[in-house]
Amino acid sequence: MAILLPGGAGYIGSHTAIELLEAGKEIVIIDNFSNSNPRVLESIKKITGKDFKFYEIDYMHKEKLQKVFEENTIESVINFAGFKAVGESVQKPIEYYRNNISGALVLLDTMRKYGCKKFIFSSSATVYGEPERIPLTEDCKTGGTTNPYGTTKLFIEQILKDIYTSDNTWDICILRYFNPVGAHKSGRIGEEPQGIPNNLMPYIVRVASGQLKELSIFGDDYDTPDGTGVRDYIHVVDLAKGHLKALEKINKEGKGLYIYNLGTGTGYSVLDMVKAFEKTTGKKVNYKIAPRRLGDIATCYADPKKAKEELGWEATKTLEDMCQDSWNYMANQEYLT
Repeated sequence: MAILLPGGAGYIGSHTAIELLEAGKEIVIIDNFSNSNPRVLESIKKITGKDFKFYEIDYMHKEKLQKVFEENTIESVINFAGFKAVGESVQKPIEYYRNNISGALVLLDTMRKYGCKKFIFSSSATVYGEPERIPLTEDCKTGGTTNPYGTTKLFIEQILKDIYTSDNTWDICILRYFNPVGAHKSGRIGEEPQGIPNNLMPYIVRVASGQLKELSIFGDDYDTPDGTGVRDYIHVVDLAKGHLKALEKINKEGKGLYIYNLGTGTGYSVLDMVKAFEKTTGKKVNYKIAPRRLGDIATCYADPKKAKEELGWEATKTLEDMCQDSWNYMANQEYLT
């Protein structure tokens, strides 16, 4: 019985694949490398000493996806195949709606056809839109999303709720990520965006390494302590471990639809992150203040209490861990090419 990971070669998917393999689980990865590198698959094998099946396909391709289900006994699915950059989604809404929503529908329809009804969904704190209160709890209102990326997550959450209402033999767990950063301690896998990074930490790392001239900080006039945006940054390995806890939950509890925030409960500003990175690594990060980006909000961080109480999960890695592991991954790249 295998766990299917669409987008399993990506940033969060690959870290979760490692945690699953090290926990003795059988996995099948599918990916089309639209925002990932084939090298990651070998890195997963080297880190874990374990093998797995892989298919290079787009999860929107129904016939190829059905072949995966026919050739494997898929017990559950953790979907990592969504496009994920807020800024890019504002520029490319059609691509985001097509990949994230149409792809999820193809995947869910295929799961239903093959009687696979255990599903963990990578959602996002962006579904809360402008937060009604801080810290955000799972019962805060959703909607009013400020960018197409967040809207795709919101729509898929509604689709999952409607599926469960129509057929309560599904086991569904929605995980609302806050801001994943960091990399595996081995330095072999990490965040590797194509082109200029959309997310803060890979941008910082590339400036520190000299690949990029300076970091653009989008807005310094938000209602925050230093004027820059405040977010809940969570180490990607902590986040990956949350998926194992979610899998335990739906396997143990039986039928249900569950929603959890995965965050640390602490907010750091963009300038906080720059200073922490410089202090931890000793590397200088040049930056400039740029206009606000469409779709960004001032402050967003989680109340992770529910995940701790119901999943037995909490983030354990520090801000220094996040900075050091991100830098180690960049420093290790010359040895991995």
